[in-house]
Amino acid sequence: MEHDEKLARFRQVHLNPFNKQLGPWQHEQGAGKEALEVASEEALPELPPGEPEFRCPERVMDLGLSEDHFARPVGLFLASDIQQLRQAIQECKQVILELPEHSEKQKDAVVRLIHLRLKLQELKDPNEDEPNIRVLLEHRFYKEKSKSVKQTCDKCHTVIWGLIQTWYTCTGCYYRCHSKCLNLISKPCVRSKVSHQAEYELNICPEAGLDSQDYRCAECRAPISLRGVPSEARQCDYTGQYYCSHCHWNDLAVIPARVVHNWDFEPRKVSRGSMRYLALMVSRPVLRLREINPLLFNYVEELVEIRLRQDILLMKPYFITCREAMAARLLLQDRQHFVENDEMYSVQDLLDAHTGRLGCSLAETHTLFAKHIKLDCERCQAKGFVCELCREGDVLFPFDSHTSVCADCSAVFHRDCYYDNSTTCPRCARLTLRKQSLFQEPGPDVDA
Repeated sequence: MEHDEKLARFRQVHLNPFNKQLGPWQHEQGAGKEALEVASEEALPELPPGEPEFRCPERVMDLGLSEDHFARPVGLFLASDIQQLRQAIQECKQVILELPEHSEKQKDAVVRLIHLRLKLQELKDPNEDEPNIRVLLEHRFYKEKSKSVKQTCDKCHTVIWGLIQTWYTCTGCYYRCHSKCLNLISKPCVRSKVSHQAEYELNICPEAGLDSQDYRCAECRAPISLRGVPSEARQCDYTGQYYCSHCHWNDLAVIPARVVHNWDFEPRKVSRGSMRYLALMVSRPVLRLREINPLLFNYVEELVEIRLRQDILLMKPYFITCREAMAARLLLQDRQHFVENDEMYSVQDLLDAHTGRLGCSLAETHTLFAKHIKLDCERCQAKGFVCELCREGDVLFPFDSHTSVCADCSAVFHRDCYYDNSTTCPRCARLTLRKQSLFQEPGPDVDA
């Protein structure tokens, strides 16, 4: 019984790497190496007579070092500097490989390995820390601080364990990789392509064949074939080219060419580079839909609701000359191109039109703009029109659904009045008479 108590006290004092309360006789021994040799022997030294009994109500971190199945490498856990900790980590890795897979002992060893790595991170020299920002091939990498999110490295295609590994993310194209893989990256940032060449491939899957690629990956130039030897050839539905399994992960994306030609929103397999490019381009208004496929508006019911864009453009001149509207920044919208023109569309606009969200968004914007012009602002109300054909009714505005606008002088009339009268616009008629009177030759002088 007395021997067991001495053994327990010895292990508490000597084998806890986080214990700071050491006796003076321990400093004379000097290193954990000698402690390891003593621990491996059966003869245990007795405590000096004047040594106080070690009492610790709670242990800082119990790694289970007193277990017999892990007795051999436990002595290296006494390491207090970086070199010894790294050596302990290597031996712990070796023990993990030797233990049976999925066993409880192996799981405990993995936990100890994690604690060792965390201890190494704490003791590491701050000058050796990875920089927070790295710029490579137009990528702007930022060091990630999240430790719980599991990601996949885009370079080595292995899992990034954020708890024990340092990893970076490009703020431009969201390329993720280990810190050790940064210097091995050969793919430039996709955002640079978006900045210099913001346009889509509008041919549906323009395939040219593997022979045109010399049976190599279109991105990394690795040998590929349809038989999978030496690597499987995977086709990107956006570019029509073939890629290896490292550059094509079977990601799914909506193809813009299929949307504008077939109104087809089914996601299809694309390469990693195409996926990032399409993700960055999804909100950019670069599609002139009426030029690419003018018949689409005749066959797609969802596009009929987009006619409200023309009304919004008719409201814009009121806001430009209104102080209250400029102060409230009514013209600053989520879809800024909707208040600039009625021709450009983004893929996100078409996606929202397909799901019905775009019509609701346009209706809300139209209601907000019309409320300001007709009800809230007296200056905008004063810029309304009166029908010069019937001289009756309320004040008219060009964006009202029951009005018609003269294409020559922009005068506003009731639609029924305008089409019932086969004559021309009264304002245009007056302007024509005024021009004729100015250029009419003077008559003969009566006095003469």
